[in-house]
Amino acid sequence: MTRRHPPFRLPQGGRLIDRSAPRPFRFEGRDRAGFAGDTLASALLGSGQLIMGRSFKYHRPRGPLASGAEEPNALFGLGTGPRFEPNQRATTTPLEPGMVAVSQNAWPSLDRDIGAINDRLWRFFPAGFYYKTFIHPRAAWKRLFEPVIRRAAGLGRAPEHPDPDRYEQAYAHAEVVVVGGGIAGLAAAQRVAAGGGRVLVLEQSPHWGGRTPVDHPDGQAHVEAALAALRAMPNVTLRRNTMATGLYDHGYLLAREALADHAPDSGLPRQRLWRIRAGRIITATGALERPLSFAGNDVPGVMLASAVRDYITDYAVAPGRRIAVVTNNDDAYRTALAALDAGLEVPVVLDARAQAEGALPQAVRARGVRVETGAAVAKVLGRMGVDGLRWCAQDGAGDPLGTVDCDVIAMSGGWSPVVHLWSHCGGKLVWDEARAMFAPDPAQPPTGADGRGDVLAVGAAAGDLRLAELTGAPDEAPILPVWVMPAGAPPKARFKMWLDFQNDVKVSDVELAGREGYASVEHAKRYTTLGMATDQGKVSNINGLAVLSDTLGQPIAATGTTTFRPPYTPLTLGTIAAEARGAAFQPLRKTPMHGWHEAHGADFEPVGLWRRPYCYPRAGETRETAVAREIGAVRGGVGTLDASTLGKILVKGPDAGRFLDMIYTGMMSSLPVGKCRYGLICSENGFLIDDGVAARLSEDAWLCHTTTGGAERIHAHMEDWLQCEWWDWQVHTANLTEQSAQIAVVGPKARAVLEALGGMDVSEAALPFMGWAEGTLAGHPVRIYRISFSGELSFEIATPADRGLALWEAIHAAGAPYGITPYGTEAMHVMRAEKGFIMIGDETDGTVIPQDLNLGWAISKKKPDFIGKRAQERSFMASPERWKLVGLESLDGRVLPDGAYAVADGVNANGQRNTQGRVTSSYASPTLGRPIAMGLVQRGPERMGEELAFEVPGATYRARIVDPVFYDKEGTRANG
Repeated sequence: MTRRHPPFRLPQGGRLIDRSAPRPFRFEGRDRAGFAGDTLASALLGSGQLIMGRSFKYHRPRGPLASGAEEPNALFGLGTGPRFEPNQRATTTPLEPGMVAVSQNAWPSLDRDIGAINDRLWRFFPAGFYYKTFIHPRAAWKRLFEPVIRRAAGLGRAPEHPDPDRYEQAYAHAEVVVVGGGIAGLAAAQRVAAGGGRVLVLEQSPHWGGRTPVDHPDGQAHVEAALAALRAMPNVTLRRNTMATGLYDHGYLLAREALADHAPDSGLPRQRLWRIRAGRIITATGALERPLSFAGNDVPGVMLASAVRDYITDYAVAPGRRIAVVTNNDDAYRTALAALDAGLEVPVVLDARAQAEGALPQAVRARGVRVETGAAVAKVLGRMGVDGLRWCAQDGAGDPLGTVDCDVIAMSGGWSPVVHLWSHCGGKLVWDEARAMFAPDPAQPPTGADGRGDVLAVGAAAGDLRLAELTGAPDEAPILPVWVMPAGAPPKARFKMWLDFQNDVKVSDVELAGREGYASVEHAKRYTTLGMATDQGKVSNINGLAVLSDTLGQPIAATGTTTFRPPYTPLTLGTIAAEARGAAFQPLRKTPMHGWHEAHGADFEPVGLWRRPYCYPRAGETRETAVAREIGAVRGGVGTLDASTLGKILVKGPDAGRFLDMIYTGMMSSLPVGKCRYGLICSENGFLIDDGVAARLSEDAWLCHTTTGGAERIHAHMEDWLQCEWWDWQVHTANLTEQSAQIAVVGPKARAVLEALGGMDVSEAALPFMGWAEGTLAGHPVRIYRISFSGELSFEIATPADRGLALWEAIHAAGAPYGITPYGTEAMHVMRAEKGFIMIGDETDGTVIPQDLNLGWAISKKKPDFIGKRAQERSFMASPERWKLVGLESLDGRVLPDGAYAVADGVNANGQRNTQGRVTSSYASPTLGRPIAMGLVQRGPERMGEELAFEVPGATYRARIVDPVFYDKEGTRANG
């Protein structure tokens, strides 16, 4: 055997590289060089580096297998410091000047990895070994094995610094989106663009045409002509470096555009995430070549035939000098021709088929290459690289027939259409026996293909690998399905045939899973980890399920495929978050009056994502004195509260009334137009999740107010029930929270202030309690609700958001003679507690039902059902021993601590003191001049006058159980 030759750069060729633009970079601490247009993988091969990684389980040396997004082996950590990023695929990473790359999963070095000891212990690590081993005794597992396994888990090292790069998101709409810029995609785009409408074409790589320009006669001319035609059409947008990563219902497509990957000084965002809505989507995503399973098919230098061809033609890189080709189809012969054209040697083509008489095999023979039919690789010679191969008959009969001197093996097991996007939202596949591939089933398109997001697969993505009509290429002879080479290989050989190269899953592992009863492909996948590596099974799944099918004795179609889930290629968290990071991670929500609050000294507090004034301290005031002043102003005169943050959900439609009767515990369908009603909303488990006032706007429309933190949650709750349970009801919901500003004008002088503004009759007769009316105030269009959360005369005034500040200022100008005072959330909370009104999140914690809060009056006795009704009828929910709402009166004048528990005699099963209640809200009441509190106490309403002890570390508080309504129990003040 001759000495193995390392990969090298060819003196000529390379259609994608610019030799006049060298690109220095570093790998494993050593200086290397490539050219503009190189990928990191091609640059490393061009500089003589073949081994680029170590496998996960056995730490076997790995070289690049592929040249695209399907690559399982060549994954690196890229960058330094805050720009370090693990698990970057070298085959799709453009080479940038000064790039720094390090290997992963190897120590102390890539060439000499101590973890390779696992390879010698392979018998102890069969499929599912982690399910079978280290389980008993449990103490040994926790003490010895788990820490070791956790340290060994994973490939790359997690970044330690915040990501300094910036990302952005963008939105697009198109009548047609074509995914794939190969010859089939370009041809499809021409056809649809001629019919008008916006057409968007996405291509994942930096160049158009895929492999067509080098694989087919006049391929470049075909591509250039198609591009020229498309660029001349004003309705067409072409976008390169854009990977479509996920397809969802109703034509929603997610795509990642690489703008300045690993080029931080470009001044551009690193990546852009496109959110695209399409009327129709055409997937022209091509096909991926499959490897062949033979003994030693993972040795560095064993590569996909298409990848060898790409490195030679696109980057002028020779993976070696003597390239043996092994195949079961015609396409691999193109690799032999490309190698010969580059001045390399092709000692043999081993074709598993009994005959190879097509145009491509004949062209190879005409170049003096020996073609052996009915042949297979018996064994690859070498460990750190290919030293040669032994070959035999594919049918497994007889001894090996010879040895081939080679340093590269280009293998091709056929092609699998890229059906991921088709399958993401439910498109079904059919097994094409003649061409040994899963292809989209046009009779079962993706869900939502109803004219909104109709999906069509074309070209190789549809299983049509014959592109003669587009390129002039000759028809190819049929493929011979080959999954194991040679057929009937002995068990010893099957232990060395690799399916999943990154996760070290072998043919023997999948066969073992089948014998052990893992007949479902999904179960076998998890048992063996087949297809669970970073390439998500792009090169391993079809071969693996074929081996499983053979083990189970059933056709491949009966075994089926695993589930295709987005994203097609990984998305970084930075790309997903885009601008939503740092201060913008959860953008602060501000009401139209926020600037006014700031100018008047508001002390803000977070309420959900909003910032609301807690109080408005004046010079020399503490928070406590400011709150007391604000309460006094409201109780004695008039105050204003910015209530814009309250949720406002429009519910409209012929079935809106019966829908709201199910959402709320009370009746909403009987509410007259022009009236408001307080309502409670429960989960299906019966627990109270929100409350608020609903106003009936018309015969088929209600506006439902929610708590500030509940707007999005309750809207989602409504939509969940509408879409999943009552999908046939005619109801539409819309979250209108930010469309209007809402101002509460509260206190005995509130009506006088509104009358001074002029424009509406706000008298008791015209606008009674729990009614609403529309009109104008001070020239502003408004809707006024007579509702109160303070117990005082109160008007909540809604106006379009852009008029909120002007109306607020007009109210304050009109209220100046009455000493009008803005008040914040703390004053609001104290006043509601003085009235015994509950607060969601204070009196509720996810385990409280309305009956616990003495709100049984808000539960309809007339209607047969509502969400949570049956849950509240369970014996535990109806138990008289439940904790119920009471008032708590401090016995020594101290404010009770929020959340403090009332202790009881005895201990529970955990050895802790028994409890019989807890404080839910506690305040110093300036109105009453003493502390007040509310709490949940076991059988509380039955125990009026009893004293309880509340223990906190270092102190005990005592309180008496009293009525929870501390102020104006008759409710006369709400009417002024």
